[in-house]
Amino acid sequence: MGAMFRSEEMALCQLFIQPEAAYTSVSELGEAGSVQFRDLNPDVNAFQRKFVNEVRRCDEMERKLRYIEAEVHKDKVHVPAVKDMPRAPNPREIIDLEAHLEKTENEILELSHNAINLKQNYLELTELKHVLEKTEAFFMAQEEIGMDSLTKSLISDEMGQQAATRGRLGFVAGVVQRERVPAFERMLWRISRGNVFLRRAELDKPLEDPTSGNEIYKTVFVAFFQGEQLKSRIKKVCTGFHASLYPCPPSNAERQDMVKGVRTRLEDLNMVLNQTRDHRQRVLVSVAKELQCWSIMVRKMKAIYHTLNLFNMDVTKKCLIGECWVPTADLPNVQKALADGSNACGSSIPSFLNCIETDEVPPTFNRTNRFTRGFQNLIDSYGVASYRECNPALYTIITFPFLFAVMFGDLGHGMIMAMFGAWMVIKEVSLGAKKSNNEIWNIFFAGRYIILLMGLFSMYTGLVYNDIFSKSMNIFGTSWFIPYDNETLEHNAAMTLDPRDSYTNVPYFIGIDPIWQTADNKIIFLNSYKMKLSIIFGVVHMIFGVCMSVVNYNFFKRRYSIILEFLPQVIFLCLLFLYMVFMMFYKWVAYSTFSEDQAYTQGCAPSVLILFINMMLFSSNEPEPGCKEFMFEGQGQLQRVFVLVALACIPVMLLGKPLYLLATKKKDDKPEQANGNVPGIELQEQTDISATPKPAKAESHDHEDEAFSEVMIHQAIHTIEYVLSTISHTASYLRLWALSLAHAELSEVLWNMVLAMGLKTEGYVGAIKLYVAFCFWALFTLAILVMMEGLSAFLHTLRLHWVEFMSKFYAGLGYIFQPFCFKTILEQEDNEE
Repeated sequence: MGAMFRSEEMALCQLFIQPEAAYTSVSELGEAGSVQFRDLNPDVNAFQRKFVNEVRRCDEMERKLRYIEAEVHKDKVHVPAVKDMPRAPNPREIIDLEAHLEKTENEILELSHNAINLKQNYLELTELKHVLEKTEAFFMAQEEIGMDSLTKSLISDEMGQQAATRGRLGFVAGVVQRERVPAFERMLWRISRGNVFLRRAELDKPLEDPTSGNEIYKTVFVAFFQGEQLKSRIKKVCTGFHASLYPCPPSNAERQDMVKGVRTRLEDLNMVLNQTRDHRQRVLVSVAKELQCWSIMVRKMKAIYHTLNLFNMDVTKKCLIGECWVPTADLPNVQKALADGSNACGSSIPSFLNCIETDEVPPTFNRTNRFTRGFQNLIDSYGVASYRECNPALYTIITFPFLFAVMFGDLGHGMIMAMFGAWMVIKEVSLGAKKSNNEIWNIFFAGRYIILLMGLFSMYTGLVYNDIFSKSMNIFGTSWFIPYDNETLEHNAAMTLDPRDSYTNVPYFIGIDPIWQTADNKIIFLNSYKMKLSIIFGVVHMIFGVCMSVVNYNFFKRRYSIILEFLPQVIFLCLLFLYMVFMMFYKWVAYSTFSEDQAYTQGCAPSVLILFINMMLFSSNEPEPGCKEFMFEGQGQLQRVFVLVALACIPVMLLGKPLYLLATKKKDDKPEQANGNVPGIELQEQTDISATPKPAKAESHDHEDEAFSEVMIHQAIHTIEYVLSTISHTASYLRLWALSLAHAELSEVLWNMVLAMGLKTEGYVGAIKLYVAFCFWALFTLAILVMMEGLSAFLHTLRLHWVEFMSKFYAGLGYIFQPFCFKTILEQEDNEE
């Protein structure tokens, strides 16, 4: 957890690597994942860099892998997952891998081409078989009708004598796609003027397209005609509609012999197809075993060469120079990776690392684990922390689920959420291994520890509220007793319990007494209780945020801001709103003691809200007879002092820092002419000092180098924002009370209007009604109370942290540390796919 208090210290380093060791060294750095490289060639075009040819080779290998992968998936061959992540291949292995991919691609291409040709032949023979079989019925009908009647039906009476001398009718047989048959018939009718007799029959089973493998439905047709000119027209129409024409003998015996020959050829071709398919399957199965490894190796190669393009060549062209940001804690790992890279290629000259000083602001790196990553993502969504700035994620681990639970407090609903989060945590290894494209599920799984903690904290607050599915539990026994007899209770629908007579003066062990579940003034009591809790938690949360600014002031060497900014802010907040919290506790303590000297009088306790309003307006109200205006002696004078001191803090917040910076700047600008120093020599010394690089430092965002007017404007905006936000932010925490009350009332309405309907009937009918009512109640509970109300409470809690808490000390003006890491690169590419 110490690493989460603020971001890790970073160092800007120079890498000096021999060209022959550059590939293996960068590969080792990619496996380590500890450096973020900087581009030393920002003005050089991507196509003019040194390793652009190697990147193109990797692109070509990726193209081949994509083709091989498509063929593997096309045949539905299982691709096994990679157990051990392969390392990037060395330069010698790259040549072998490239040759192997070339050979595999050519082999699959040849197999695919041969398979397409064989399938095309099989399709043609199948169509020919169907044509011969289907047209047999056409010719049988022709013989029954007779040639003379068919001829008369095709030609007009004037041409009858001429047609009789020309001989028998000709015909064309083939197949055409089923969806083109209507248009095909219309076109034949138009070109022949009705002198074509068309017979057709649909194929029962679909055929397979040789190229795409899709199913196609076709129809067999026979077109009878007379004359060579009409025959030529019909063939042109068939060509236009992509119809396949096949020879069909006119005699029955020839057709039978041809059908037998076609069937024999189909059997032989089917055997060849099966052998080809088996051979292709064996090839693809052997390729699928190595496909993932090849893909990972090629992607690592490409990432290495892209990174090498960020390097610069020295003047002698014998050394590659790179710059990178490295966490200082990982410097030994980086040096070891460079040494391993040099040893792997057998380089005689070792690579070395040189830390350089810079004025640039380093990136922000917060080292996280599976538990803390989700909370850190919540903070980074608002804005990445400035370098070495205090990190709110550490405190969010506790405050976020607690404030959520204040709004979502229900033991039953919290148990459902905790069980869901615990299931994801327990099964996180197996669930994480399953890559899912469902964005909602990925969000839930990434925040599994947040959901688990929110559920556990909600169970605790539900226990405090004594609320489980809108019902109370009498675990420790109520602290109230009924002083009335049974006859009095029978004749009165409601009875008042006076604390002086019915309260044991021993509070319930934990949380709210279960007797409030049956009280008519339950909502009035819970309103006051939860509203005061919201203000208490809100003020404490804001004061903690203001106190966290001291940590930033002290780290960034701005200790003057502790006096000129922090002290006025915390005094202003405490004297007004912490004092209001004090009045709540004092009222609870002072007006809950029942003794003979101080009798309890209903409505006699002063209102905290009225006292606070009168305090701010310097006014007072006449108390009721027998009551006091204030809670204790001297409270009026004390409140006036608090308000005056709080108002006096505003000019200090507004003018303190600008005047201090102005005085400090004038003091630094005074020329030091003491001891007879020569101005020219002094100027030369300053030039030499400024030429030396300064160490990397955290950016304070304090506007110290700006003009006095700009500092004054910024400070005025900051002061006005803080003064107004103390009021608005305190009121904003009332959302804790509002959502908690809404959640409890909605849960109670759902119980009374849905589940209670099934509990009112007895017998078998009651059991059925209870079963149905429980199903609806469970559905609405999960959908509305757990999911929708949970999402609403989550968003409100997020706003309380981003605005009310973090605005007191958090700048969030940094940029994230993005190391060169093979694991991250591969995960991002998998998510994009």
